[in-house]
Amino acid sequence: MATLDILLSTPWLLYFVVTFVSLCIGSFLNVVILRLPKMMQQEWRCQCEAFLEVAEGERKQEERVTLSSPASTCPSCGHKIRAWENIPVVSYLLLGGKCSGCKSHISIRYPLIEAVTALFSVLTIVILGPSATALWALLLVWALVALTVIDFDTQLLPDSITLPLMWLGLVLSYFGFLGEFTSAFWGAVIGYLSLWSVYWLFKLATGKEGMGHGDFKLLAALGAWLGWELLPAIILLSSLVGAVVGISLMVFKKHGREVPIPFGPYLAAAGLLCLWFGAEIQALWFGLLGA
Repeated sequence: MATLDILLSTPWLLYFVVTFVSLCIGSFLNVVILRLPKMMQQEWRCQCEAFLEVAEGERKQEERVTLSSPASTCPSCGHKIRAWENIPVVSYLLLGGKCSGCKSHISIRYPLIEAVTALFSVLTIVILGPSATALWALLLVWALVALTVIDFDTQLLPDSITLPLMWLGLVLSYFGFLGEFTSAFWGAVIGYLSLWSVYWLFKLATGKEGMGHGDFKLLAALGAWLGWELLPAIILLSSLVGAVVGISLMVFKKHGREVPIPFGPYLAAAGLLCLWFGAEIQALWFGLLGA
């Protein structure tokens, strides 16, 4: 506890530690973003094969993917990434954005995710102020970064992130690190049921699924962290941004109406804004309602 007090009372040290740790977390998030969907697909296939009673010898054989194995390699030449080649952002710059083995280009997305994770983390501390609550909020920020990119890539919002995030928000609220527990509890309940209701109304009206179940769970998690009072703002902001982006894609990129657009990134962006400026957004929201 004394170490935490020193950290919180020393701004330059706090920002240095947060930047360093969040850069490392960003590097780890790159692994999560790449491997977690593959792990889910492998698990689903194994479950299907077991359900269909496929003989062991006839099941698809491939290397099992986890967050820790196999070791990271270059996708072009298979060169094993060494420790000094895996320093967040720095290694990318030192290598000139190329593999040290085959000189093929490394996607700039990797250092961007690391840098964005660090930037959002520092902004969270600056906006919320140095406190234990702000440090806990970094977990929400990191989870939202991972969920955003995974949903963009695969249109999946893994339960292994959304559900623990929801429970953590409830637990932190119970112990007084966030808002009131009652607000968090009803935030999770209303967050889930609101999109669940929209999903079923749309399906009954059109016979189609308008969104994935992961969206319900992500909004429930945001409700647990931010309270039910900010749910209308989250839904409104995410819907407006989603509508603008969707219409823009259809107009400028000829994005077909039948091609689904992930909604998770817009929920995540709205949740992040409400985390940073929740009090101001809530005051504006209640002001518009005349409350």
